[in-house]
Parts: sequence; C-alpha cells; structure tokens
Amino acid sequence: MSRIKGCFEALKAENKKALIPFVTAGDPSPEVTVPLMHAMVEAGADLLELGVPFSDPMAEGPTIQKACERALAHGTSLRDVLAMVSEFRQTNTTTPVVLMGYMNPVEIMGYQPFATAAAAAGVDGLLTVDMPPEEAGDLIVALKAVEIDPIFLLAPTTVSERIAKICAEAGGFVYYVSLKGVTGAANLDVAAVEAKVAQIRRHTEVPIGVGFGIRDAETAQRVAAVADAVVVGSAVVNRVAENAESPEKINEAVAALLREMRAAMDAGPPQVGWFARLFGAGN
Repeated sequence: MSRIKGCFEALKAENKKALIPFVTAGDPSPEVTVPLMHAMVEAGADLLELGVPFSDPMAEGPTIQKACERALAHGTSLRDVLAMVSEFRQTNTTTPVVLMGYMNPVEIMGYQPFATAAAAAGVDGLLTVDMPPEEAGDLIVALKAVEIDPIFLLAPTTVSERIAKICAEAGGFVYYVSLKGVTGAANLDVAAVEAKVAQIRRHTEVPIGVGFGIRDAETAQRVAAVADAVVVGSAVVNRVAENAESPEKINEAVAALLREMRAAMDAGPPQVGWFARLFGAGN
C-alpha cells in the first residue's frame, strides 16, 4: 500500500480529514526546507506538497511566483528537491510527500530517470500542472512502475466526461482547484465547492483534495466538511515570505497557522444557526 493511500485510510478510520500544506522547495534558501517539512508535520500536517521551483509558474499568483524566484536565486533544481526529500526521509519514513510543479524539469531529466530517482528519494506522488492526462501516458507508466501516484487537477469548468477520464488515471488523490484563477485568489464559494466535489465523487473512490483560496482556519474547517483533504499553499508561503529575512522564525510562523487549521478541521463542520441557514450566511 502506498503511503498516500495508507494515510487517507488511517484518517478515514479516525473520521479526520487530511491537511496538506504546500511550500516551495528552496524558499527562501535551501537549508530552510527540510527543517520546515518536519515542523509542518509536527504542527499537524498529514501529507506534504513540495513545490519544484520553476521560472514560469503559470498557475501561480504573485505569492508563489515570488517564492519560485527566491528559490531559483539559490539555483534550486529538481535534483536538489529530490535530495531534500531524501534528507527528510532519514528521520520520517511515514509522511507522504508529493512533488508539485511543471513538466520542463521532468522532461529534461527524462521520465524513467526521474521516476527512479524520485522513488529512491522517497517521493510518493507527482502533480504536474501543465501535463494533462491525455498526454501523460508515458509518464504515468514510469511513475506507476515505481509506485509513485500520478495526481491530476480538476477545475470548476471540468465537465463530467473529462472528470471520469482524469479520475481513471489518477492515483493517491485528485486535486480540485476550487477557483477560476491562480493560487492565492480570494472569494472561495464553499457551497460551489461542495457541489463540485459531489459531482467528482460520482466518478471515483480516490480521495478528493481541495486547494486554492484556503487562507485561514475557518476556510479550512468549511472545506474539510465537504472534501477529504485541504490543500493550503499561498497562506503558508506568505508566512515564509514574511520571515524570509529572519529564517529562524519561519518554522514557528508556519506551524502556528497549521495548528490553527488542524484544530478547526478536527472540531468538525462549523455550526450554523437557523437564522444563518435561512438567510444563507456562511455560504
């Protein structure tokens, strides 16, 4: 059983949802990343999403674009990211790690060499923003051969027929992008998220994670009520950016946010009174 599948099954048995924070590897400097990964786990993260810095991160808003710039200023490469995962695995062999990024670095390394190196480092999943499943056949074969889960994105505009096709290829979990926009966008409509998650569930038994627009504990709690996992990116990366000049403060700044989210998620769905339900508050 893969680490990702085992993690979701263990959480389900405890009636809990997964908290998945995202950070860009090498931001604000390479030596920060591995200690931060451990700090996030200690603060309640169930899976880790580690961004591979890229020069043209087309799906990202300004926050993560700048994180990529800070990481690339130190020359952080895909091989460096794999080395970070390997270092993390020296003391943590249980927490799943998913790499998220863009196809160019993987294409340059080659599908098979990448898959072999990623598996040896301890990577559990790969999400490539700009690689649709229709074009990912060879990559999927290479990943599955070494038991790395291929993870794909679904959007608010994805129709049922394509949802079914994407879910048929997905492993680990599917990532629902909750907003028509880039990372860090605002105005998350949880009612719309709930409706789309229900549509996705008709096509798959793979867990569904929701990301984009989750900024605080309250939003995390509301999304956790309708999804299997809450993915938090820009809110975490903002904490990193705010302390980039004082890196010794980064771990606690990020951990404080994750502890708040973990506590809210574990408390269960937010309680809404009859007046709020009647007039639509909280939707």
